[in-house]
Amino acid sequence: MSYTSIALLLLPVVLIVWGVLIYNGLVALANQMRNAFSQIDVQLQRRYDLIPNLVETAKAYMKHERETLEAVIVARNQAVQATKQVRDDLSSETMRALQGAESTLGGLMSRFFALAESYPDLKADQNMRQLQEELASTENRIAFARQAYNDAVMRYNIKRETFPNSLIASRFAFLPAETWKSEETDSIRKNVQVSF
Repeated sequence: MSYTSIALLLLPVVLIVWGVLIYNGLVALANQMRNAFSQIDVQLQRRYDLIPNLVETAKAYMKHERETLEAVIVARNQAVQATKQVRDDLSSETMRALQGAESTLGGLMSRFFALAESYPDLKADQNMRQLQEELASTENRIAFARQAYNDAVMRYNIKRETFPNSLIASRFAFLPAETWKSEETDSIRKNVQVSF
């Protein structure tokens, strides 16, 4: 048997092993990405659990703001549903839907806290202060979890898009993943206008 025939016999084996290694690398990165989202999910669930307690505490003080309180609960429920959809199907569409629901909830929570500022008795309530501290702590945890998720998505997308990995990725339907884009990030990036 000549070296050429041996090389021709080994070439398909090498290509198959190489394809398996690429496939397994993509699977590992996809699982790391799902794990990173599950860390976000845990913190979001913690926040979702705190919001009804916060609203209940505020109801006694903010009787004239019932519409805002109800809107917060509706937005919270929509965010919970969007999170469940992402848990079941971590796709770009479900991730964008979750980001939209979270954006709506974030806006209503900002409005809620702005209104709460005009109720001194509510601001002084020990339960309210404790819930606000827990919520702030949870928001920090969510931010860290989002960063870890975005890092995992970046690694996955780079592996998926580079050649020759893209051949295996397209063949086995490794779809692009969506990073978590936050409107908070956009507002942080805007220049602050200072005038005297």
